[in-house]
Amino acid sequence: MVGVFAALAFGGVSSLATAADVVVDGRGEIPYVIDGRNVVTRSGTELCWRTGYWTPAAAAAAQAGTVPVGCACDPDVVPKEKCMPPLAAAPATPPPATAPTAKLITLSTKALFDFDKAVLKPAGKTAIDTEVLSQLAKMKEVTLITVSGHADRLGSAQYNQALSEKRANAVKSYLVSKGVKTDLIDTYGFGKTQPVPGVRCDDALGRKKLIECLEPNRRVVIEVKGNP
Repeated sequence: MVGVFAALAFGGVSSLATAADVVVDGRGEIPYVIDGRNVVTRSGTELCWRTGYWTPAAAAAAQAGTVPVGCACDPDVVPKEKCMPPLAAAPATPPPATAPTAKLITLSTKALFDFDKAVLKPAGKTAIDTEVLSQLAKMKEVTLITVSGHADRLGSAQYNQALSEKRANAVKSYLVSKGVKTDLIDTYGFGKTQPVPGVRCDDALGRKKLIECLEPNRRVVIEVKGNP
């Protein structure tokens, strides 16, 4: 309905010139209104229509081809280096002895932080030492570490967005304190926009039990890329 309303309100904005189209590929939470062609809907003044879940992090995460959607829609909020087109393919070379790998590590915020806090607990630091730093030590080369913070649905979208970002940055700060290079780490906060599938909690449970039920949604996801 939002996409239909936007199109009617601005006189068929989906018929803009093909050169202005921003086509999304479905990766990540899309923070813009899209039409039936997977093209971002624009206003009569060429502005991309944002959804209510738009955040700078979401604009930088959702993909349109080889770069984030936000590179075309909100270039002022997406780091310029993320909007650089990929370099031309180099001449074929023999494959490396070991192929690059990517490993996802999900840490519960129950271990990392107290409820509604963004200060790492001693147990949280131990969890990072055991689950993350131990993996980094086994790798020949680390090329990228992505730290994503997530919150449950309790509280406003704005509050949970800020909290998830603070938690992701707290994990990054700890990794840097342990010798990981800061320029290898990207952080994102997704607030309450990406709950864990299958976690269903009735508000009738009462606040204490509801907080316990929603615990899987309060998490930090760390993706480590590199050569083993």
